[in-house]
Parts: sequence; C-alpha cells; structure tokens
Amino acid sequence: MTKSYDRTAQRERTRQAILEGARQLLSEGKTVSVTAAAAVNGVSKATSYRYFSDASVLVAEAVLDVSVKPYDAVVAGAQDLRGKLKAICLYFLDLSLENEAGFRQFLAAAMTEWRAGSTTTARGGRRVKMFRQALSEHDTGLSRQQRDTLVRALSASTGLEAMIALTDVAGATQKQARETTAFMVDAIVDRTFVKAN
Repeated sequence: MTKSYDRTAQRERTRQAILEGARQLLSEGKTVSVTAAAAVNGVSKATSYRYFSDASVLVAEAVLDVSVKPYDAVVAGAQDLRGKLKAICLYFLDLSLENEAGFRQFLAAAMTEWRAGSTTTARGGRRVKMFRQALSEHDTGLSRQQRDTLVRALSASTGLEAMIALTDVAGATQKQARETTAFMVDAIVDRTFVKAN
C-alpha cells in the first residue's frame, strides 16, 4: 500500500471518528460543536477544524451518514462489475431521493460554509469508496489513472448532485432520473473499457 493511500485511509478514520462523536452527542441529546464531537474520540481541536469548520455541516453529515447501507448490501445480487457500479449509482441516487429534504439542507449548509471561504477537506466520499471496492474485486486491466477517471465520472452521475441536475434542471421524474442514471453508468463503463483497449 502506498503512502498516499495510507494518508487517505488515516484521514478517513479521523473524519469518521469526528462524525461518530457527533452522532454520540446527538444520541445523548447534547449540543454538538466541532470540538466537542472530535473530543469524544480523542481528536484534537486543531485537527477537527481541518475536517469541519461548521457544526451545522457536521450535524447534517452525521445524520445522513447513519442511513448508508454497507457495500455488500448495496451490491448484493449484482452479477458483474457493471452491475455493481450500476447498483452503487442507483443506491446513492435513491438515497438522495428518499432523503431529499435532509440532503438539500446539508447542501445548503455546505454551500454557506464554502461561501464563507472554508478550507476544510472534501465531504463524504462514501460512493467513491464503494466504486473503488467494486473495482478492486475485478481484474479490469485499467491503469490507475483510468480507474481514477472512471470513479470520478461515476461519482458525478449519482447522489445529490445528480438528483438536482436531473430533477431540478432537466425536469425528470424519479423514475426518469433512475433510468437516466442507469444509462449514464452504461455509457461511462462502455467508454472506459473501449478506450482502455
């Protein structure tokens, strides 16, 4: 494993420790601040603000993070890599559609933080981890750069961002949004593997 992946894994563990601290405070009915959530699992104040500069974003993400199924449940029944990637994309789109109000609230808080000039690290990444896990389970013949490009393209085709583009901008119904997401996965996968060969 490379140093870059070690650092990424450590950052994810730290981020999850802060989110878990926020969930614990919420379950105890306590006020959530960034430093209080970090302190639950021994993360320093200075470190915590590299991940979350605003408690509202932390709370919104902590609440949303609870409802995400594990990878194995998301891809259950998928027969091949394409099926797994499609299952992941449709799962995150459905999650956004089912929790639309909370996701939009989270986006509003994140945009407020961005406008205020926040330099915190990027949010989420659950879909990215699932895409990478699916790719790691198959001999794709793709270079690292091609895998990274594929993960980025798939990440852009699902979740809250895709829901907004499909429903708000393109006027799609939920059914049409799902059909379009499945179409995008097929197009991205086809393009990736034709280009790789």
